Amino acid sequence: MSTEAEHPSRTPHRTPRRDPRRRSLLALGAAALLGTAACGNSRLRTQLPVSPPSDPPTDLPPGNDPSPGPGGDPEPSLEHPRLIGDGSTADTGPQPHQPEARRLARGERPPQFVVASWDGAAALDDGLFERFRALATELDASMTFFLSGLYLLPEGLRDRYLPPGNPQGASAIGYLTDAHIRETLEQLRAAWLEGHEIGTHFNGHFCDGAGSVANWSPEDWRSEIDQAIAFVREWRGNTGFDDLDPLPFDYTKELVGGRTPCLLGQENLLPVAADLGWRYDASSPGGYQRWPVRLDAGDGRTLWDFPLQTVPFPGHDFEVLTMDYSMLANQSGGTDGDPAAYPTWQEETRGAFMAGFERAYTTNRAPLFLGNHFEQWNGGIYMDAVEESLREMATYDDVRFVSFRQLCDWLEAQDPQVVTNLQNLEVGETPSSGWEMVVVA
Repeated sequence: MSTEAEHPSRTPHRTPRRDPRRRSLLALGAAALLGTAACGNSRLRTQLPVSPPSDPPTDLPPGNDPSPGPGGDPEPSLEHPRLIGDGSTADTGPQPHQPEARRLARGERPPQFVVASWDGAAALDDGLFERFRALATELDASMTFFLSGLYLLPEGLRDRYLPPGNPQGASAIGYLTDAHIRETLEQLRAAWLEGHEIGTHFNGHFCDGAGSVANWSPEDWRSEIDQAIAFVREWRGNTGFDDLDPLPFDYTKELVGGRTPCLLGQENLLPVAADLGWRYDASSPGGYQRWPVRLDAGDGRTLWDFPLQTVPFPGHDFEVLTMDYSMLANQSGGTDGDPAAYPTWQEETRGAFMAGFERAYTTNRAPLFLGNHFEQWNGGIYMDAVEESLREMATYDDVRFVSFRQLCDWLEAQDPQVVTNLQNLEVGETPSSGWEMVVVA
């Protein structure tokens, strides 16, 4: 068995600092285990009013806007949205394209769930946000987009961001241009209407130094989350864009989970997440391909734990996290490498995702979690590998591409004893007596 010293790529990694003149995303560095030793879619746009209601309330905390009164006002819908605050967001009723969570029948084998998630979720000139929305439509898939709230705040207003433990307006990721903010808003709106989840990647992505999210207190996390919500709920006033439709959701209700920068700071985040009624957290620094369990958030409260997972890494004697940055760190040290190696690295990445998928699919059916970024690292090979993998997975029977929130719905619809039985299956373990002994209710 090899040691950590023999594989320095398994030690904590941080996001490489990018030229601030490049308005691009920073990666989520896998801040813990990067590997362990191994013994055609058209844009959907439904017109909504863009002007705010007269005399919008300004003295109410987020999420407490008045509901329609008893005077016969229709329930909120796409046709009759209830604008929130300055009209940046709107309650449009239940989200479209949500699957019904059905309880397994006795002895029924669980579906193979695959959750593709994206950190940052900005729309840049590379068209990656739209590309993967189109792929999701083609594959009848839902995904989770973890939005960095700062991507809706113009750089000229950066002083409105008060990052805990860091100077006013500071950020380890670049602010977007006005054009990219507009496109990000368009993509987010279309994504939600297509059934995707909008979670949070928080704001400034601080991974190093005294101001790292690893050192934040619960109070710091609450401030960061409140600001992330505010940037989403107040983009119209901050940008001055009065020609765009509102985001068609109430973010205080939509937001039920997130992933922290560099997978750091989860312990102090959890009680805050529980206070806010979140259902899950996807910030654990590395997990195995087993069925999800609940994390203790204090005072008897729990959240679902959806970690990135370690999977077989073709050509290597250790496993690797299911994230594009983990591949980049292991293959070329966290920066772009030799273009001659791109085909090999792309096939290794595709092979890792597929090896993890097939291990779960043929044994315990644990959900597969993929975490990625809209980035063109190493010539864009990781984006190609993700697309190739998802297309290949879609050819298997009983595969469901869901968001993290939809996975919560499914888990919570099951008999608790069945969930416990599923959680007891080890990595790569097939029920020895058949699924009848696992799915017992």
